[in-house]
Amino acid sequence: MGTSILSLHTDDYRTKGLRKQLIDSLAEKGISDELVLEAMRNIPRHFFLDPALDKIAYEDRAFPIGEGQTISQPYTVAYQSELLNITPGERVLEIGTGSAYQASVLAEMGAEVFTIERQQKLYDKVQKSYPFAERHRKLYFFMVMVLKVCLSMPLLIKCW
Repeated sequence: MGTSILSLHTDDYRTKGLRKQLIDSLAEKGISDELVLEAMRNIPRHFFLDPALDKIAYEDRAFPIGEGQTISQPYTVAYQSELLNITPGERVLEIGTGSAYQASVLAEMGAEVFTIERQQKLYDKVQKSYPFAERHRKLYFFMVMVLKVCLSMPLLIKCW
């Protein structure tokens, strides 16, 4: 059994303070949906990154997560989430799970999220160590062996 991501990170006063500063900056940049801001306030971004990046995890920028992929910058996650105008219980299909941060924010907003990853190593990492499995019971991870689509960021589809 591998090391859980939770055993490598803590959510202490420092990281909560950094997250609050980030959320305040997102609001200043025009993100106004309280459901989005509250979800991002509740999801520790540093849990989805290598522990070496803990001190800079709350900067508004993308970071590498392996396999040539990145975790999107927080503003992008917030903006995409706001555009979806999610109401609890709605279904979302995400193409490109990556670290699962975007999917976690959507699940925290109350969406039922189906997320698909094509990179085996990223899929395995999320399957092994997803930190909110108990909390986000309507978040489903899938692996696709061949997906011939070139996306620079996750594709989010609101399902009716």
